[in-house]
Amino acid sequence: MNSNGTTTIELPTYKASDFASDQDVRWCPGCGDYAVLTGIRKALAKMPNKKEDYVFVSGIGCAARFPYYMETYGLHSIHGRSLAVATGVKMANPDLQVCIVSGDGDLLSIGGNHTLHALRRNIDLTIVLLNNEIYGLTKGQASPTSEVGKVTKSTPLGSVDQPINPLAFALASGATFVARSVDVDLKNFDVVYKRAMEHKGAALIEVYQDCNIFNHAIWFYASQKDTKADTTIVLEHGKPMVFGKDKDKGLRMIGSGFEVVELGGTYTEDDLWVHDETDRRVAFMLCQLEHPDFPEPLGVLYADTAKASHGMRIHQQLESELARPDAGDLQAMINGRSTWEIHG
Repeated sequence: MNSNGTTTIELPTYKASDFASDQDVRWCPGCGDYAVLTGIRKALAKMPNKKEDYVFVSGIGCAARFPYYMETYGLHSIHGRSLAVATGVKMANPDLQVCIVSGDGDLLSIGGNHTLHALRRNIDLTIVLLNNEIYGLTKGQASPTSEVGKVTKSTPLGSVDQPINPLAFALASGATFVARSVDVDLKNFDVVYKRAMEHKGAALIEVYQDCNIFNHAIWFYASQKDTKADTTIVLEHGKPMVFGKDKDKGLRMIGSGFEVVELGGTYTEDDLWVHDETDRRVAFMLCQLEHPDFPEPLGVLYADTAKASHGMRIHQQLESELARPDAGDLQAMINGRSTWEIHG
């Protein structure tokens, strides 16, 4: 106890290995999930919470094994229902840090409706969406994010469906934190994951994840040392949008869209767009930039810290009700504010 009469709680100091469970990690050798697992363990070791404060929830798919490999609380739920379960966990105990780790199929197909409503409600959850553009666990069928023309076991003549853009979906659904990373880019992932977990509201991180068995190398342009500098742009709030191996290119706003310009001649950094992660309109534009015409954005596209989370609104509502003079009158609560009596 301190001299002023308050009690200081000492939080334990962790290493990444403290978040490793005793379960053997069983993904295909070379799977991008290994890197994400490493990234999350390292990030949690730097955060000011106890292991008991974390709950990992998953649905069905390769990524759904995630809770088994974390030395935290966890729950492996059913297909597409991870966000319904996670919502219940968060509402029952708002002090918990709840994280959902699942794939593009689980979260955007059978679970798409739950994802939409968790985001629009701004429930204080962190969603890590591992996007490999394929169904991996069921052996290589087209997923909601597979590109048009994708030949798979379920689309032998090529997919005719337009793919979902996970970040555009998240923004349209009302997510208040939207970011993107790449499975093997642990530096970038560390930044966005810690911010997402600290965010008070619905946070979604799309992770470009390599399924080296059924859809290998689709994200290599964004992950390999010899190409990523020219094909991606790391967003930093308040800084001009510069990219390229020699930092000699940038994004300039012209009219209602972006264009890529070369620096050093006609254009300088003063001509480039300065990233503002509070601008939802521009976030929509950024998430639709596609390789090879544009560099794809990594980092935090959008963050709204002003909107109250679902849990905060619920508790404000309860506090308001409890403050009523008749709050302790059970019959009054049952009757409600508008009741009628019918006499025969």
